[in-house]
Amino acid sequence: MTKFSDLALDPRVLKAVAEAGYETPTPIQAQAIPHALQGKDVLGIAQTGTGKTASFTLPMITLLGQGRAKARMPRSLVLAPTRELAAQVAENFDVYAKYTKLTKALLIGGVSFGEQDKLIDRGVDVLIATPGRLLDHHERGKLLLTGVQIMVVDEADRMLDMGFIPDIERIFSLTPFTRRAALMILSRWARFSTSTSAEPATRPSVVLSSSDRMSVPVPLTAAARSA
Repeated sequence: MTKFSDLALDPRVLKAVAEAGYETPTPIQAQAIPHALQGKDVLGIAQTGTGKTASFTLPMITLLGQGRAKARMPRSLVLAPTRELAAQVAENFDVYAKYTKLTKALLIGGVSFGEQDKLIDRGVDVLIATPGRLLDHHERGKLLLTGVQIMVVDEADRMLDMGFIPDIERIFSLTPFTRRAALMILSRWARFSTSTSAEPATRPSVVLSSSDRMSVPVPLTAAARSA
């Protein structure tokens, strides 16, 4: 049986994982983490409650262990469809990155732009945001996405349901395609696959399912740019 210690994660991450009471990864974690650590584009299908958030936060923290953030230029980006989900990702990051010096900013509605601007101006390693608030900051000239190395779209199928495709397309276009890895997490493949109709510009390196029923790469269509 695979253990977290078998997954080539940063020792500081492993320490935090152990303190959180986890020793054995869930199926989606065991499948996704090795590929994410290799910088591959990954499309993961997993139901809520399967540990999908840790499947991208753990490798993200490990990969960002080296390097330094620049003002207004986050090194990684996590998009979530709602304020509540974005806040959950931020809490997950705090738990597993507590032994690192990585910084984060949470950009969601209901919080003043001024406070969020201060965080961005200092430089953050991980930016967690809802699409609308992220674009608000970009349009105000307060945020650059040209330094993004890792991009995650959480609950991509829910993004589709909520009509966020144009926003996601635009955000992907603002990131450096040749220098960033994309991870997309879905909970319902059928709804997502039948509703993305753009011509396939690329394919994910790996398609994973927590049930092991999805293992064949498929056209990413709007996915790599428009989850």
